[in-house]
Amino acid sequence: MAMRAIRVKQFGGPEVLQLEESVAVPIPSDTQVLVQVRAAGINPVDTYIRSGTYQMTNLPYTPGRDGAGIIKKVGSKTTKFKPGDRVYFLFNASGSYAQYVAVEEGMVGHLADYLTLEQGAAIGIPYYTAFRALSIKARDKFKAGNTVLVHGASGAVGLASVQFAVSRGLTVYGTAGSQEGIHLVLEHGATAVYNHRDEGYIDKMKAAMNGSGPDIIVEMLANVNLATDMTLVNRNGIIVVVGCRGNVEVNPRLAMQKEFIVTGFALPNAAQGEWTEMHELMAEGMQQQWVQPHISKIYPMHEATQAHENIIKTKAALGKIILKVEN
Repeated sequence: MAMRAIRVKQFGGPEVLQLEESVAVPIPSDTQVLVQVRAAGINPVDTYIRSGTYQMTNLPYTPGRDGAGIIKKVGSKTTKFKPGDRVYFLFNASGSYAQYVAVEEGMVGHLADYLTLEQGAAIGIPYYTAFRALSIKARDKFKAGNTVLVHGASGAVGLASVQFAVSRGLTVYGTAGSQEGIHLVLEHGATAVYNHRDEGYIDKMKAAMNGSGPDIIVEMLANVNLATDMTLVNRNGIIVVVGCRGNVEVNPRLAMQKEFIVTGFALPNAAQGEWTEMHELMAEGMQQQWVQPHISKIYPMHEATQAHENIIKTKAALGKIILKVEN
């Protein structure tokens, strides 16, 4: 049985993404399910892997870590799903830019009826990143009444972080790169959002916080913001570095004076107990319907190259970019 899939046979620019018509359909193991993919999430990390600069993988391969679709087959040792179930998934075994994907049962979740399959494809990496960054890495400070600053709040991870923090009663401040992005973040419950392109936006934020800094900072671009974050964060606060695209020079004396923590973050490092907690948070969020993925644009499979070009070039992200998988 063959399927259509995007294949990468050499590392390089977006042009190395090639749509092939007769790729073998993956065979799920006893602990996996086979998902007929309807939509795949496109994440910035996909472009780093494709270029050969991050987490080298064996060639050729099919890109894509998360997505959504319909269960077609289940392994003999699986217990949670049956053919026909609507699901979202992440960290699959064969690549989600394809008509079918094999996924370990533990990386699959039931998709609530109020969400479309395209929205389901926007769940995996963004929401689980937000859950681990806030509820696990920043657990001691993630409590009602505290303040969180989300840099890049209009992007997929940023919006997920805003929704999660608002659901827990935290005061949320955010930054975005456009007026449209600011409005979007405010619509999802942030108290105030600032355009990071504006001169003096940090001073405006400090004034709004009455001279006190955020207890938590979720940092999407540490090479640009980390030094400033260290001047802004509250005493004994925590900065969670979710994204970085280069080096940065910082003054360690600031950490000594305010005794804050700067911690790195990589979702694949999550322990089994953390995955269990994140799955429970997602089930709760869908039940309460504060999980509201925002899709900025949907591309057909044959425009995967354009999608990869745009996700890096976009100066002001607005939620998630999705690849529509035709079946």
